[in-house]
Amino acid sequence: MGSFLNDLSFSLNATIPIFIMMILGYILRKIDLLDEKTSKKINLFSFRILLPALLFMDLSTADFISIWDTKYVLFCFIVTVLSITISFALSFFNKDKTEKGEFIQASYRSSAAILGIAFVNNIYGNSTMASLMIIGTVPLYNIIAVILLSLTSPENRSKKLSKKIILKTLKDVAKNPIILGIAAGIIWSLLKIPQPVIMSKSISYLGNMASPLSLISLGALFNIGDAKSRMSMSFFITFIKLILFCAIFLPVSVWLDFRGEKLISILVMLGSATTGSCFTMAKNMGHKGVLTSCSVMLTTLFSSVTLTLWLFLLKTIGYI
Repeated sequence: MGSFLNDLSFSLNATIPIFIMMILGYILRKIDLLDEKTSKKINLFSFRILLPALLFMDLSTADFISIWDTKYVLFCFIVTVLSITISFALSFFNKDKTEKGEFIQASYRSSAAILGIAFVNNIYGNSTMASLMIIGTVPLYNIIAVILLSLTSPENRSKKLSKKIILKTLKDVAKNPIILGIAAGIIWSLLKIPQPVIMSKSISYLGNMASPLSLISLGALFNIGDAKSRMSMSFFITFIKLILFCAIFLPVSVWLDFRGEKLISILVMLGSATTGSCFTMAKNMGHKGVLTSCSVMLTTLFSSVTLTLWLFLLKTIGYI
């Protein structure tokens, strides 16, 4: 009984503080201390400045050669490819062909950067392995999402993949702040460049704000009312995102002997909520965005339960 309670306490201590921050954001929005415009600005600030600073902070001071794991990064990449393939196959269950791109993106694209870093940081105090996981997933997330949404947008559905779309995709990936933060941290670490105290303290101030501010802004942008119009298909996506991928790939992760921080990062990659940036990207590329917004809402809501259960299971078995 004592072991059960300890494992449950470990799981709740890892997940509940994260979702308390999201609930706080939701409450702040309800009592008008935050509005939609401000919340979006905070989210953008976190994405462009704070998260890259956090990644740089973790990687630039690490011995990158010793922490690099080709097997782990390659695994994350392959699982992401397979997740996208499965999402594409399951998208045929949605009869509305105009939502195909939205369905696929919402099914495979996790909150790997925001929730992943917060989750691993909350348990281990750093996000080094989460950074390696992001290297294997985020570039592919962005490349596929841009191509997919371009090809399935109402005005481009009948058009072929053009050179313009490819160049725009490469440009978007190259400008991604998360990728830039990781690249800068890796280069800094490999070159063993010393950091002045003023610089390291300033970056740590920014990095330490990343997780709480990101989560508060996500909670503030949560709108349960939007989820009503596409509820059934959104629940299907929620099942895929939070349960199916974990059920398929977590046993493979364990079989390949990934443990501790690596396994937690994989769990977040597979079973965290659909990232809110999916909605922004879908809307900006000519899609309705209703299915995407509903999926973000539901996966965010239910991931507080499913992530706790997956974490509890892994802890009970003794893999973390």
